[in-house]
Amino acid sequence: MSKPIFAANWKMHLGPDAAREFLRTFLESYPPAGDREVWFFPAAVALETVARALADRSDIRVGAQNVHWEPKGAFTGELAVSMARAAGAQAALVGHSERRHVFGETDEETGRKVRALLEGGLIPMLCVGEKIEEREARATLKVVQRQLAVLDGLDSGVLERIPIAYEPVWAIGTGKTATPDDAAEVHAAIRAWLGERGADAAAVRVLYGGSVKPDNVAALIAEPQIDGVLVGGASLNPVAWSEMARVALD
Repeated sequence: MSKPIFAANWKMHLGPDAAREFLRTFLESYPPAGDREVWFFPAAVALETVARALADRSDIRVGAQNVHWEPKGAFTGELAVSMARAAGAQAALVGHSERRHVFGETDEETGRKVRALLEGGLIPMLCVGEKIEEREARATLKVVQRQLAVLDGLDSGVLERIPIAYEPVWAIGTGKTATPDDAAEVHAAIRAWLGERGADAAAVRVLYGGSVKPDNVAALIAEPQIDGVLVGGASLNPVAWSEMARVALD
């Protein structure tokens, strides 16, 4: 069985000094755990700081929040995969709803980023999810399958190494959370889509994200279809995040 992932997306919070202080407190209360992984996605300016602070922890991975698909060039403000890797990144978020809906990232661009990360030796964590109007129109699975289509053409063995984070847009930062049953239905559909392309769907880690908090993480992680969580605001408190990452596993 694959180890569940507890992933912290810090978004535009915690610069190098704040990140260093966060990790000092976090590591005091989070001893190495062999049955799970913790992933941190800090802001780009804190990426190297976080990677250095966690270099001795094999149970913890560090990733970038965003990358560009080109290896170099006149792309002011962007981060090349090679730069992220040199700073200590082992992974990167791709297709997060804020990249899609705030910055206008298209499915085509998401697909390019996935392939650039794979070529550069980093793990893409692909984020998928529907907006509230799409959910109300009963188009959730259609939207998620369209977003997953950026993986078409990849070998089954590669598909099995790409974590998928289902994040309903209407639940991100709103306080609303899909029920474990709601999430499990979409997670099962994601696995079915991957299975149709030859992947061992049970080997793929499918996470849930969207207003995950200390008071609901246990119920979510207890659902067999959910292989971890991708957490935003609740991961910014080192004590609370340590407690969430240490939640009991069945």
